[in-house]
Amino acid sequence: MLISIDVRDRRPIYEQIVEKYETLIAGGVMAPGEQLPSVRQMASELSINPNTIQKAYAILEMKGFTYTVKGRGSFVSGDQAVAERKRGIWREKFISLVREGKELGMTDSAVLAAVREVYGGGGDD
Repeated sequence: MLISIDVRDRRPIYEQIVEKYETLIAGGVMAPGEQLPSVRQMASELSINPNTIQKAYAILEMKGFTYTVKGRGSFVSGDQAVAERKRGIWREKFISLVREGKELGMTDSAVLAAVREVYGGGGDD
């Protein structure tokens, strides 16, 4: 399974599913044309109501991340503009967080150290 649900997250489960699939698709982890798990399979694996999965899949399709083939399921759309929009939204959030850190007195080296921590090292990879 590609995703998991965080029970401590205050967001609705369908929003968590949408966000995780958006990230997987925009990040290239899921390739264009790749099929998403069936609603029934996802509901069973995550132990949640199939209507929740259906709602998440409908939102993903509405946003352009996926498309549905009647009787076959949902597939990754491969629309690069959608992935770029997701990356643009991430960039705006990141800049906002960095600005907040600056206002809190964090130095640029502290911010870069946090980024290196996420990327796993101190080198220029």
